Amino acid sequence: MKQEYDLYTAEQHHVWELMYKEQIEILTSRATKTYLKGIETVQFEAHKIPRFTVINEALKALTGWQVYPVPGLIDNKPFFELLAQKQFPATTWMRSLAQLKYIEEPDMFHDVFGHVPLLSEPYFASFLNGLSEIALEFIDSPTAIELMARIYWYTIEFGLIKEENALKIYGAGILSSPGESIYSLGTKPKHFAFDLDKILETPYVKDTFQPQYFIAESYQQLYNSLPQLKKRIEQAVESGSLIEDGQAFDFKSLLSHVE
Repeated sequence: MKQEYDLYTAEQHHVWELMYKEQIEILTSRATKTYLKGIETVQFEAHKIPRFTVINEALKALTGWQVYPVPGLIDNKPFFELLAQKQFPATTWMRSLAQLKYIEEPDMFHDVFGHVPLLSEPYFASFLNGLSEIALEFIDSPTAIELMARIYWYTIEFGLIKEENALKIYGAGILSSPGESIYSLGTKPKHFAFDLDKILETPYVKDTFQPQYFIAESYQQLYNSLPQLKKRIEQAVESGSLIEDGQAFDFKSLLSHVE
């Protein structure tokens, strides 16, 4: 499919504008500088929904990534296959005014505003690509997919990073949520240093703000953790060990969360 840009309504462009302006005001002092620079790189504008063709031209020159339009949530295997090809699956539908504060299924604002700007960062983009390659290698193992879901959840979706001795946001699930953008850096949740083993032992929670976040030292640290991650996944699959809570979720179910 493709982004049928001319079919977006005035209301949908207005929704983008309302959410964009609210989030930019919140994130200017809270988001990682890499993300804020990425917004400029992919040429987001407040008053109109981004064009995928414009985004792709900018990303291709930097990291080789592209945004790939999809109708909505897709299954695990095609999801990871696209990521392995440096194509980020993003839905093209935009929420309505009535859904301004909450939706169950991620729309374009989450997929594009939340995820796309950081695809301009080489180490982060390579980390996401590496995650997908590991996931595909163990795609038939429910235990492996659950463990992959945890690392994706606590990094790509809800990760924090240390930047110039300050705590900043890089996870798309936080970046696209006004409430969690403020909450995540406050005193109520627990903050832990990035620890791959601890992350793999920690089930994620949906439909509420996170009780804990993990703080990366750099995007290079994330990328450098890939060999250790693959080893841990191999060990879990070979031993036949069950994940801690005895459940394995479809990866696609991860992205339903409080905005």
